Amino acid sequence: MEIKLNSKIILEKEFKKAMKGYSVDQVDQFLDQIMEDYDAFEKIVEELRSENNRLKEELENNTARRTQVSPPPAVGNTNFDILKRLSNLEKHVFGSKLFE
Repeated sequence: MEIKLNSKIILEKEFKKAMKGYSVDQVDQFLDQIMEDYDAFEKIVEELRSENNRLKEELENNTARRTQVSPPPAVGNTNFDILKRLSNLEKHVFGSKLFE
């Protein structure tokens, strides 16, 4: 997608005059509104590009920091240990009722 117009091109655009043509003043007023919108759009696009670049840099910095942090140490049979402790606790609390 390529932008073909800007406010300068719109301002300098000349139309041929005809006998039963449009009102020159109305066309000029409308073109002035279009130019204002284009200027506003250009400003918004530039702000968004700037913010986009800033966010990309921030993301790269955060990603770089994450790779520098070492991962947590691997834990062995943690789930097995927890289940074993839970089983012992149930036997102690419920005793013989557990098997009924």
